[in-house]
Amino acid sequence: MNQWKEFWNEEDGVGVVEIVLILAVLVALVLIFKKQVKALVDEAFKKIGEDKKSIIS
Repeated sequence: MNQWKEFWNEEDGVGVVEIVLILAVLVALVLIFKKQVKALVDEAFKKIGEDKKSIIS
Protein backbone atom coordinates (compact mmCIF):
# COMPACT_ATOMS: atom_id res chain seq x y z
CA MET A 1 0.00 0.00 0.00
CA ASN A 2 2.87 2.39 0.72
CA GLN A 3 4.23 1.89 -2.81
CA TRP A 4 0.87 2.93 -4.25
CA LYS A 5 0.82 6.11 -2.13
CA GLU A 6 4.38 6.96 -3.18
CA PHE A 7 3.50 6.39 -6.83
CA TRP A 8 0.37 8.53 -6.54
CA ASN A 9 2.25 11.42 -4.86
CA GLU A 10 5.20 11.35 -7.25
CA GLU A 11 5.11 14.33 -9.65
CA ASP A 12 8.06 13.64 -11.95
CA GLY A 13 5.89 12.84 -14.97
CA VAL A 14 3.63 15.86 -14.66
CA GLY A 15 5.89 18.08 -16.76
CA VAL A 16 5.99 15.59 -19.61
CA VAL A 17 2.21 15.22 -19.62
CA GLU A 18 1.76 18.99 -19.69
CA ILE A 19 4.16 19.37 -22.62
CA VAL A 20 2.44 16.58 -24.57
CA LEU A 21 -0.98 18.18 -23.97
CA ILE A 22 0.26 21.60 -25.08
CA LEU A 23 1.76 20.09 -28.24
CA ALA A 24 -1.46 18.24 -28.96
CA VAL A 25 -3.47 21.47 -28.65
CA LEU A 26 -1.03 23.32 -30.94
CA VAL A 27 -1.19 20.58 -33.57
CA ALA A 28 -4.98 20.59 -33.38
CA LEU A 29 -5.07 24.37 -33.84
CA VAL A 30 -2.75 24.18 -36.84
CA LEU A 31 -4.91 21.49 -38.41
CA ILE A 32 -8.10 23.46 -37.77
CA PHE A 33 -6.71 26.74 -39.10
CA LYS A 34 -4.46 25.25 -41.78
CA LYS A 35 -5.78 27.44 -44.62
CA GLN A 36 -5.49 30.64 -42.63
CA VAL A 37 -1.96 29.80 -41.45
CA LYS A 38 -0.88 28.96 -45.01
CA ALA A 39 -2.34 32.23 -46.32
CA LEU A 40 -0.58 34.18 -43.57
CA VAL A 41 2.80 32.53 -44.28
CA ASP A 42 2.41 32.99 -48.05
CA GLU A 43 1.61 36.67 -47.57
CA ALA A 44 4.62 37.13 -45.28
CA PHE A 45 6.98 35.53 -47.81
CA LYS A 46 5.43 37.60 -50.61
CA LYS A 47 6.14 40.81 -48.68
CA ILE A 48 9.67 39.65 -47.90
CA GLY A 49 10.24 39.03 -51.62
CA GLU A 50 8.88 42.46 -52.52
CA ASP A 51 11.04 44.17 -49.89
CA LYS A 52 14.08 42.28 -51.14
CA LYS A 53 13.45 43.44 -54.70
CA SER A 54 13.07 47.08 -53.60
CA ILE A 55 16.31 46.96 -51.62
CA ILE A 56 18.28 45.42 -54.49
CA SER A 57 17.00 47.90 -57.11
